[in-house]
Amino acid sequence: MNYGLMVMMLQAVIHWPKSIAFKVALGRKRAKNGLRRRPGILPTLEDGLLEMDEFFHDSIGKLFKRTGISPAEIDVLVVNISMLATVPSLSSRIINTYKMREDIKVYNLTGMGCSASLVSINIVQNICKARKNVQALVITSESLSLNWYNGNDRSMILANCLFRTGGCAMILTNKPSLKDKAMFKLKCLVRTHHGGKDESYGCCLQKEDSKGLVGFHLGKNLPKAATRAFVDNLKDIAPKILPVRELLRFTALLLVRKIRNKWSKAAAGATARPLIDFKTGVDHFCLHTGGKAVIDAIASNLSLSEYDVEPARMTLHRFGNTSASSLWYVLAYMESKKRLKKGDRVFMISFGAGFKCNSCLWEVVRDLEGNNVWKNIIDSYPPLNLANPFLEKYGWLQGKDDSFCLPDDYEIPD
Repeated sequence: MNYGLMVMMLQAVIHWPKSIAFKVALGRKRAKNGLRRRPGILPTLEDGLLEMDEFFHDSIGKLFKRTGISPAEIDVLVVNISMLATVPSLSSRIINTYKMREDIKVYNLTGMGCSASLVSINIVQNICKARKNVQALVITSESLSLNWYNGNDRSMILANCLFRTGGCAMILTNKPSLKDKAMFKLKCLVRTHHGGKDESYGCCLQKEDSKGLVGFHLGKNLPKAATRAFVDNLKDIAPKILPVRELLRFTALLLVRKIRNKWSKAAAGATARPLIDFKTGVDHFCLHTGGKAVIDAIASNLSLSEYDVEPARMTLHRFGNTSASSLWYVLAYMESKKRLKKGDRVFMISFGAGFKCNSCLWEVVRDLEGNNVWKNIIDSYPPLNLANPFLEKYGWLQGKDDSFCLPDDYEIPD
């Protein structure tokens, strides 16, 4: 194999927020930490930068220490943080902090949503096809401090309930000399973008509500848009990752079904559409934690077992939806459970605003031990009960009277 053209993940460090207010997760364990907001005081740019600096200093420093690679050895820097665009850019902030080289190639991505991680990986993949001995630092996170919605539009309040802060820093390389230290190698990557469809474009959108308050709108047509993008993405990547025998089996069953439907109208509605078995070419499924409905839909479409979707469910329960970095928390769960053995193939699937569906296949290069963010809590997962601990106490809010509103002159007490 020509490792000079193969992208390998050398090491990754996943962030566990220590002081940022927006770190409450969806399960009982973290819920008591709450959001420490100051009534009447809106977050500032300084709050957003503080959130990013905590992540940068914690994760990037640990990454350099673990790998023994110095900042001066980094050839490419890719940063994807969708909801915070500063001048100078966040990538420049990292370069200034770690005094990186003057000839470093820099890519600063914003507005790419939850699928941005694989967009960043794809950038490094394309660079590695053209250059040898590349060492790339990829930073993926999201800024929540400046993007908290203060209105009462339900489609925009949902984002407050779902998203949590987090991030991941990783080093990718195509240096043959580092192949024995690598964790994964990238086999293939496919990106699908439905931005040309108005329905898909508008289902996941940052906008102002009727009162001029900025928030992130999640439309009711989001599942439909996600399904369309997912199906198109699977059509492209399936031939790249599945064995020929499975593709032939599926094609034959599909052909038989078409013939039956053509000659018998009664059989047209009775014959179920054949399903392709992705487990013939995939050992583990790393799913985006977009929400319980997203995980359930993917599990249903791919005929996955509870064991297959457990990493995604537990990540959503413990860390919430950390946007583009959520995939790496799911992968870390598999690693901590010691599921990832040399030669295993991991299928990553992510969704993002636009609307995008990106997926890729990694091969595990060596047995992994699980020294990551899950290390001290992995024995307590999965819990016996994943029920919402607050539904019984606060479920009455679901049936509240929408006509009620606070007077305009009402002041929140200190």
